[in-house]
Amino acid sequence: MQNVTLNVQGMSCGHCVKAVEGSVGELAGVNEVKVILADAQVEVVFDESQVSLEQIKETIDDQGYDVV
Repeated sequence: MQNVTLNVQGMSCGHCVKAVEGSVGELAGVNEVKVILADAQVEVVFDESQVSLEQIKETIDDQGYDVV
């Protein structure tokens, strides 16, 4: 398992949290996802043999947020 913290711009409300946690959480291999809205961060625990960090970043981007 790999644990990463991503800096994500554009999240500002509860809907943003649900959009990111819901979409990333649905990816096969993602064990845990937590948005820290005040810090503009997303913590993800995932199995790199099932999903890549790039796929996670693309999923966040597809929701309309920028991974920096």
